[in-house]
Amino acid sequence: MVDNGPTRELVARWRDAERVVALTGAGLSTASGIPDFRSPGGRWETYQPVPIQDFVASETSRRKYWQYKGETWQVIRAAEPNPGHRALADLANGGRLDLLVTQNVDGLHQRSGFPRDRIVDIHGTDSEVVCLECGDRKPREVAQRVWESGTAVPLCEICSGVLKPATISFGQSLVEEDLERAVQAAGSCDLFVAAGTSLVVSPINAMFEIAARSGAVTAILTASETPYDGVCQIRSNDPVEGVLPAVAAAI
Repeated sequence: MVDNGPTRELVARWRDAERVVALTGAGLSTASGIPDFRSPGGRWETYQPVPIQDFVASETSRRKYWQYKGETWQVIRAAEPNPGHRALADLANGGRLDLLVTQNVDGLHQRSGFPRDRIVDIHGTDSEVVCLECGDRKPREVAQRVWESGTAVPLCEICSGVLKPATISFGQSLVEEDLERAVQAAGSCDLFVAAGTSLVVSPINAMFEIAARSGAVTAILTASETPYDGVCQIRSNDPVEGVLPAVAAAI
């Protein structure tokens, strides 16, 4: 159990807050065995993102994208929520966390028992695929089985359009309703907690500034540096999968 100054202060602030909003990133899922993007050994050392424009225009890009996504899903489906995920679910189910905005596409928050109506998957989800032609959505395993059987780019059973995991790719706009919900929550919370995120991905990192300008207490729980380390009220470099259970247990 983590017991230090930042954790104790976070517990005190969380107890006093009427409305708590959290933003989570890849650093929360590393303890579940899912590598993050930017750290040494992270996904971007061996994979270069495929922008949506390239995916649409090039069969080679689609094959490259599906190769990465197919291999990644094999890791994700074998992963289990860790104590950090479960602690956030406990806080939410206990009425102590109003909204969770996650940059993660692994679905571990949902599998941890977090109330689904209080999660915003701001970057989409890997647990479904969408047809870029007709818009039909299906569970990921439908297309994953096709890919694992040797089809480089799975196609829609309805219209033969290209299937793509339902994540937000580079160059692809966020869902406007999701972004608006996240921004509104940040502007009306008493405590804003960024957990496992480097807070460098725009536009969702603006949640921190919006919360701070609105007078919320701001906390950053992550091992990596962030652009807001010098201006947040609470800063912890301890493993987030240790800090969050300590907070949940104390509250």
